[in-house]
Amino acid sequence: MNAFASTYRLQFHAGFTFNDATRLVPYLHALGVSHMYASPYLRARSGSTHGYDVADPNSLNPELGSAEDFSALVAALQHHGMGQLVDVVPNHMGIGDPGNYRWRDVLENGPASMYARFFDINWRGGKIVVPTLGDQYGVVLENGELSVQWSEDDGAFIIAYYEHRFPVAPDSYLLLLEDVRERLEEDPRRGLAAAWEPQDLGRRHEHVQELASIITGVRHLPPRRPLDAAELEERNREKEIIKRRIRRLRTESNGFRDQLDVVLDDINGQRGDTHSFDRLDQLIEEQSYRLAFWRVAAEEINYRRFFDITELAAVRMEDPIVFQDTHRLLLRLIGEGKIQGLRIDHPDGLRDPAGYFRTLQESCAAATGKTDEPFYIVVEKILEVDEELRTDWPVAGTTGYEFLNAVNGLFVARQHERFFETIYFRFLRQGVQRFSDLANSTKKMVMLISLASEVNELALLLKDIANSDRKHRDFTLNSLAFAVREVIASLPIYRTYIDPVTGESSRPDRDAIQTAVADAKRRNPRTDPSIFDFIGQTLLSRDPGHLEFVARFQQTTGPVMAKGTEDTAFYVFNRLISLNEVGGEPDQFGRSITAFHRHNTHRARQWPAALLASSTHDTKRSEDVRARINVLSELPRDWRSALTRWSRLNGRKKSQVNGRVAPDRNEEYLLYQTLLGAWPFGCAMPDPEFVERVVGFMRKALKEAKVHTSWITPNEAYEESVLQFVRTVLDPSESAAFLEDLAPLRERVAFFGIFNSLSQTALKLGSPGVADVYQGQELWDFSLVDPDNRRPVDFEQRERELRSIAAAEDRLALARELVDTREDGRIKLYVTHCLMCMRREQPGLFVGAGYTPLRAGRHACAFARSADGATLVVAAPVQIATLTRGATTVPIAAEVWREDSLVVPAGRYCNVFTGQTLDAERGALPLAEVFSDFPVAALIAG
Repeated sequence: MNAFASTYRLQFHAGFTFNDATRLVPYLHALGVSHMYASPYLRARSGSTHGYDVADPNSLNPELGSAEDFSALVAALQHHGMGQLVDVVPNHMGIGDPGNYRWRDVLENGPASMYARFFDINWRGGKIVVPTLGDQYGVVLENGELSVQWSEDDGAFIIAYYEHRFPVAPDSYLLLLEDVRERLEEDPRRGLAAAWEPQDLGRRHEHVQELASIITGVRHLPPRRPLDAAELEERNREKEIIKRRIRRLRTESNGFRDQLDVVLDDINGQRGDTHSFDRLDQLIEEQSYRLAFWRVAAEEINYRRFFDITELAAVRMEDPIVFQDTHRLLLRLIGEGKIQGLRIDHPDGLRDPAGYFRTLQESCAAATGKTDEPFYIVVEKILEVDEELRTDWPVAGTTGYEFLNAVNGLFVARQHERFFETIYFRFLRQGVQRFSDLANSTKKMVMLISLASEVNELALLLKDIANSDRKHRDFTLNSLAFAVREVIASLPIYRTYIDPVTGESSRPDRDAIQTAVADAKRRNPRTDPSIFDFIGQTLLSRDPGHLEFVARFQQTTGPVMAKGTEDTAFYVFNRLISLNEVGGEPDQFGRSITAFHRHNTHRARQWPAALLASSTHDTKRSEDVRARINVLSELPRDWRSALTRWSRLNGRKKSQVNGRVAPDRNEEYLLYQTLLGAWPFGCAMPDPEFVERVVGFMRKALKEAKVHTSWITPNEAYEESVLQFVRTVLDPSESAAFLEDLAPLRERVAFFGIFNSLSQTALKLGSPGVADVYQGQELWDFSLVDPDNRRPVDFEQRERELRSIAAAEDRLALARELVDTREDGRIKLYVTHCLMCMRREQPGLFVGAGYTPLRAGRHACAFARSADGATLVVAAPVQIATLTRGATTVPIAAEVWREDSLVVPAGRYCNVFTGQTLDAERGALPLAEVFSDFPVAALIAG
């Protein structure tokens, strides 16, 4: 099995199965991939398109294929010397699927469920709030939308609401079974069985006696409260016996079955007769859950969830029993050698991430029998600028968003930041606003709207702490909730990692909290500063009585940052949208080559096996879209004049919605950048598919921005007006002048975007770490945010193009041909293929090798990797539009590079892409020679 050198991310779903992946393995191997990187493939909600809503972590997703299909995929990977990295979701489970028997058991039995310990539920009110209903509970009930039924599939009573089926607690069966018994005893003939007629039809009737016995069993069930082990076992055993006996009685007794149906029909009420629903209401009230209007979730939900998604319930992975139960299948597959690495989703949601990773490493070591080296684990940890991954986490590193932003910054012209800022805010006709101020506001907004429940819980915990101290007991609940929101909004990182058991904190933790408290004070000069100090002191006190608040606080700040920043502010602050990326800082307008080298040097030293990402399933735009949009930063005058013209040409296509112009100028600004970034090659005019893709993106952007509409409170009239504007400006019959005017800048941006993309690809594949390719990105891919980036990939085309490239015998002739035909994307495939194969063949040169920055002038980024006597030099142009002064000149001409040189270790090099030999006996190579025939270079020596 090869060492981790590169990964290729595949998105599994019903339309892309284990068998599809098996057929793809030879292609991935030919491409140079060392490990398939699989999206979650454990059993998820039926119809899931992504797999993050896992319903059962101990079985494979049947929609992806059988166990035999999975084994065939593993065998194909092993046959080609490949392994797999698997995406794992420990933080939460999908609870909207009836296949999640753990959650259904909790709904059925409440605190008495054997799985109650699995979920983060606040039982203070005695019920789980289930916000599923489309209207107020009473309205839904009296509309006849709720009903109690006997489910043959479940073999139990359920409460049905359209496609939802909620279990009925066995101890509340009494309301139904007593009615049936009364009806049978009233008229003995109702108790007749189909098969025989006893002489005595009254109380002694066998089936009536059996029913009475079942009712007695129900009455003696242990109550729905936290139980000890023996009581828990008894309740679980007895309730299942009760269900089996009812199933058998329904089968054997027509009378019982008929009368039960009558009782069910009666209790389900008659629409128009309010009181006819009283008994159904009584039955529902007896459950361990409260069915509620979906809008209730924002303020009253009482179980921890993933972000604000009510159908993803958080799991208490800190509980050893929960860990062992939910990792059985994964650890078995690891022990069998079928999985070589794990990608951990959303570790910031865990109560104790460091503890989880230690337990996971110990469990993997026990499974594999290997204690001499850690199992390969990477984490989806989003690091803010200058934030470090915690070194006490026994992991190989992150999934690579910090690299994505570091390399992306190279292609943004920092010298034009002020100019670009002026263009943006003048177009908006408003004053300059810093992104950090906007993000602070949007984080507070989501805490008030979609995450209010979580903040309310924090305020209650904090109030309990305040009440125990006479110095703080006069802080009101409302003032504490306000202060908590302000401190969270000011936290500069996703979360801190104070130990939830000991209260021990690191210097970065303390710095982040102190920064947040100071910023909250600065932003609220009229608020008593002592309330913010109280929160800071509570978080850092190490008092055992404060640790529950600390743990909950830490689990809340990540979702607030994600929803407030990534999923809101990133759709509002549109100055240069290529900077609005996961882990990015839109206020940071580009990065220097020196800063990029600093980043890579740190990676090589501290995290040599972390992933290197440029596109993922979660990025807001693909790497190729960002590469194009970055070009605008080099052409600010062209961009400014184009905006003026386009806004004038399209002004009459806007409409008024309740006194507001749709779209507003910020949305219009976003649209024009999106068109420049995503426009397909070879399309002079937009085709219907592209139009609908842009429409879909704009619909999502409008809702995420939450300015004029949102997911929770949609303004359909406004949305439709904006989307009609999009369709109109992309309709040649309506907007010929605009589309004609768009073309010149669109084509220039696309031209320079090609070379930005190639440089980005070469730098990624040469940098320290394990290089990741997201599915389809080896050719040009101009995808937008999901679901656009999860469209089917044409792998047949990619296989065909790779075969033609691999068959070429003259590398120099091939390189020149690919430059000439660059718009077909084969040039990117070639760069990817060459460096991925080199990675697989010489992994030590990329993962764990030394890293040396090289001088190459202002418009090329270069570095050397050295290991085992071999040296690889990677060189790539940056900001070519600036270099060529805006001329669309392919950067392989001597006049482009003039006298610039690349300083390299002395030696004789072979250009991997062209096959040419270059002599650098004096330790320097002219860039005109390095880039003489191909726009990026990988030079190998030794």
